[in-house]
Amino acid sequence: MTRRFPFLRTKLARLLAINLAIGVSLAVLLVGGLMLLNPGHLRELILADRSPGVALGLLLFGFIVTLGSTAMGTAIMAMGMHERKDDGPRGGLRVVAQEAVQRAARR
Repeated sequence: MTRRFPFLRTKLARLLAINLAIGVSLAVLLVGGLMLLNPGHLRELILADRSPGVALGLLLFGFIVTLGSTAMGTAIMAMGMHERKDDGPRGGLRVVAQEAVQRAARR
């Protein structure tokens, strides 16, 4: 696999590829569920068209772009959460709140 796709040797590329595959799988399941459940006669509308493959492909492509990018973005944003140690407040209102608690404890 790495001979065919040498970019998959990096951790980030593997992470993105795996999460893209998850997003594509969810998109296929969602479109399949929509076709199975037929909400608002969507299946009938798509299949009544002269070229139902185009309509189905566009629907699937939209879901793949949406869910694939969501899964990839979520994975990237969650990368640092496992390595970060909580050493206390890092700024903002947490510092103000901690100082207020310390002042109240001294009184």
